[in-house]
Amino acid sequence: MSFFEFVLQNRGDVWFRTVEHLVLVGISTGAAIAIGVPLGIGISRSARLRAPVLGVANVFQTIPSLALFGFLIPVPFVGGIGARTAIVALVLYALLPIIRNTYAGIVGVDPAVREAARGMGMTDAELLRLVELPLAVPVMLAGIRVATVIGVGIATIAAAIGAGGLGVFIFQGVALVDHAVILAGAVPAALLALMLDGGLHLVERKLDWRAR
Repeated sequence: MSFFEFVLQNRGDVWFRTVEHLVLVGISTGAAIAIGVPLGIGISRSARLRAPVLGVANVFQTIPSLALFGFLIPVPFVGGIGARTAIVALVLYALLPIIRNTYAGIVGVDPAVREAARGMGMTDAELLRLVELPLAVPVMLAGIRVATVIGVGIATIAAAIGAGGLGVFIFQGVALVDHAVILAGAVPAALLALMLDGGLHLVERKLDWRAR
């Protein structure tokens, strides 16, 4: 059976696994943004926090994904078999690009702009909210794009711990030595990554003040 024949015959299941995959990536990326952006802001304000925060985030990136899933399974409250463990792992992998780009975007704001804002009487909170964050948004979105694409790829491995997603087809195809089944998971995952990356790129360009 060819790849196209398999997809046509199993289009309902392919669609279900694609949505399942998208939910895993969406929840984990949203949680990583909620955690990573404040951390990025924090290390832009405190040099003492910078090395430990970036160091821990770097460590998570170096752990092989399947090993991280395995490490998390026995952890109370966050572990176990299923989507919860996969989401926690995906959040950990997404943190580094989000934290790093948030930090880079804020510290990259022109010092002259900061001085002008302070000369207008802005407090530190107002400077962050009204000046630094709006100017840093394009760089921050670039980090979110990277985190999202990474999440789409790593989420395929989440099927190994019963989290579902398009990785189910990949693992089934490997077990059956069936290229059509492998492609039924790999091709939609690749298309999903390209679509999300392209969509976020358009948003990034729309919000990039330098392109106006």
